[in-house]
Amino acid sequence: MPDRLENLKALIELKQPEALRRAELAGGELTVHIVLAAIPSFIEFLRADPQCLFTQMIDITGGDYPERAKRFELVYHFLSMRHNMRIRVKADLADGEIAPSITGTHPSANWFEREVFDMYGIRFSGHPDLRRLLTDYGFTGHPLRKDFPTSGYVEMHYDEVEKRCVYRPVSLTQEYRQFDFMSPWEGAKYILPGDEKTEAK
Repeated sequence: MPDRLENLKALIELKQPEALRRAELAGGELTVHIVLAAIPSFIEFLRADPQCLFTQMIDITGGDYPERAKRFELVYHFLSMRHNMRIRVKADLADGEIAPSITGTHPSANWFEREVFDMYGIRFSGHPDLRRLLTDYGFTGHPLRKDFPTSGYVEMHYDEVEKRCVYRPVSLTQEYRQFDFMSPWEGAKYILPGDEKTEAK
């Protein structure tokens, strides 16, 4: 398999130099980083080229790296059943940049792109129906962004008076507890319950 992936890497470098930023072979997996605007044409190449035939789209997801100038990373996974190979395709984009949709090449990308939009706020141009998928219609924010609070902004509950589900600002029912996962056998730097008895002897 490493030889076949090396050959695939060389093929992509030869046939798609304008789209390619870099290609990496690590851990028996091929990851290619491409230009954002080249996503549709590059993925069409992967699907149609006889030496590729990555006809099955497995997944589209994202990553959030707030410290980068191009904060977000789109990640695509494809499978070539004909050649029994997998490939990972990545593209970077800044907050507010719009990615091209690949629903024209892979109709199944419809819901994956909606999920990425919902979770990260990444928009896709040319998408037939870009709206939230996993959160509610009135939801604020994008839960997989690193700056999204773990408790969220609002919570939903059933109101007995109004006889319907309503939203209200998050209010924690108890204060955060401070859990200590340090084992006493690893040399805690403080007195554990019961230690005062041994020190008194």
